[in-house]
Amino acid sequence: MVKPSLRREMAQKAVAHVRCSIRLACVTFSVSESCYRYLGKLNSENAEIADLLVRLTHHQRNWGFGLCFCICAT
Repeated sequence: MVKPSLRREMAQKAVAHVRCSIRLACVTFSVSESCYRYLGKLNSENAEIADLLVRLTHHQRNWGFGLCFCICAT
């Protein structure tokens, strides 16, 4: 089984290189057109939270995810 993200990449390559339609590529690789067109949005806040979690887990190695999440959520 191939991951949806990989199927989306294959469909994008088919459209770019073979010049088939987006609809045909999506049907061929079993990808919805909304998945094909999806662009993830990066948020600067996500980088800050990730940095905080990395520093927190580095200093408190025995804390689980739940406690780290509670600390970051406040």
